[in-house]
Amino acid sequence: MKQSHRSRRTRLAWLAIPAAAGLLLAGCSSSGTSSAKEPQTITFAFGATNDQDKAAYVNLVDGFEKENKGVTVTPLNLPTQSYATAIATRVQGGNAPDTFYAEGGTGQADSIIPFAKAGQLLELNDAAIKRALPSDQKDLWTYNGKIYGVPLGTQSNGVIYNDDLAKSIGVNIDASTSLDDIIAQCGAARAKGKTVYGLAGSTYQNNGILAVALATSTVYGPNKNWNKDRADNKTTFAGTKGWTTALDSIKKMYDAGCFQDGATSAGFDALTNGASSGKILGFFAPSAAAQQIMQAAGGHVKLIALPVAAPSGTKTYLSLSADQSVAASAKTKSPKLAENFLKYIVSDAGQQTYSTATGTIPVNAGRTSTLLPQYESIKDMISSNDTRGYAPTAWPNAKIYTDLGNGVQGILTGQMTTKQVLEQMDTDWG
Repeated sequence: MKQSHRSRRTRLAWLAIPAAAGLLLAGCSSSGTSSAKEPQTITFAFGATNDQDKAAYVNLVDGFEKENKGVTVTPLNLPTQSYATAIATRVQGGNAPDTFYAEGGTGQADSIIPFAKAGQLLELNDAAIKRALPSDQKDLWTYNGKIYGVPLGTQSNGVIYNDDLAKSIGVNIDASTSLDDIIAQCGAARAKGKTVYGLAGSTYQNNGILAVALATSTVYGPNKNWNKDRADNKTTFAGTKGWTTALDSIKKMYDAGCFQDGATSAGFDALTNGASSGKILGFFAPSAAAQQIMQAAGGHVKLIALPVAAPSGTKTYLSLSADQSVAASAKTKSPKLAENFLKYIVSDAGQQTYSTATGTIPVNAGRTSTLLPQYESIKDMISSNDTRGYAPTAWPNAKIYTDLGNGVQGILTGQMTTKQVLEQMDTDWG
């Protein structure tokens, strides 16, 4: 089974680069578990991308065991690159770990919904879990009205931005700035030897994040059910004005010099090099990257998270993804303990533990306001629910996203038109 190219691990794989470069959530006690006759030991499998990631998973285990004396959760750190296929093989073979990392939604080797459809996951009935799931993204963990997984946290898909550096050269951008206002400042940044954005234009992943973040406002802002309408053949990519606007906006940014020279052939190293040398003010990435870069820089760089701005006249929405999830095996001999562990993960305490370690956003941040400093700039958008889920998590296959990202490069190099890219995405949808 082939792993989707839009998976969280794929989107975050490049985060190892800046680290190497040296740059830059009612405490839901699981009480009652110990009175059950089922075994009080379970396993928890994950594929940590780095030591920080591994520590975040282990911290969840430690926090749960501290609240539930006498229980044991054994961490299983499996190889990251082969994790999705390995866990899928074990789930389908009936020998899955009791609990394990999985991707919310569909389209991944380790996606929750296909496992749920096959009867391979433990149904979660605890009312606290149901209350904790973000209402706008519950389809990631729900099949036929039943819940089969919980999110580890969420993060924005937008801009990682050095506001201090920007202001030092007279560039002023915040969460309320329109894309047109940003484009108008690109020339001024150029005059100071910098560009507003860095773009790894040779990679479909970086182009894809930018395009989807723009469409979050131009498509999913006015119609948050666009994916369902597309699945019901009530609309198309090519027939939706918002998709055309999103891709045409990237071309406008390119033509205005908002990206660094050579952006269309640049890889992720251009972002790290540009950021470390102070030649770019921001780049497009999942927001957890901000914490990893700041920690790698020893606190010498202060970064913030911003949305990708919408064109003037269109309201800007923040793209949030909560696809990083945990599920439990239907074969577990400790269903109560496994469900309680997942309840802890989605509780205020569990979410706070994980987000502090990884730089993500607790799924309950809207009511508890426990955001890290880099999210102060988008705090109001989160509390006001000016957000939309990360659209590709509900697309039927990974090729759509890959062709979107590659299509952006084609548009910028003049090899494709916006219409051709969108028609290809419609063909991919099937």
